[in-house]
Amino acid sequence: MYTPFTVTSSSLELLKVGDRGIVKFCNIQDKGVLKKLKSLGLTTGVIITVIQDFPSLIITVGSILLEIDKELARSIYVRVLKN
Repeated sequence: MYTPFTVTSSSLELLKVGDRGIVKFCNIQDKGVLKKLKSLGLTTGVIITVIQDFPSLIITVGSILLEIDKELARSIYVRVLKN
């Protein structure tokens, strides 16, 4: 299945409510945090949607809601999808 996308990429921290993106890479040095994110389904290639951006960032990964702090969101890079 083809998913329309832009070549624009961004840190997850900069996305706004309703924005969607494909996770491209995570610049996370802590292996424990990286393992936890992977176990929750936040891996390269997965599509995420921003549900809330304040006071904390809440995204969907499939049917799962995840709350991510701003520092962690800065380390996750996505290719922004057209809405």
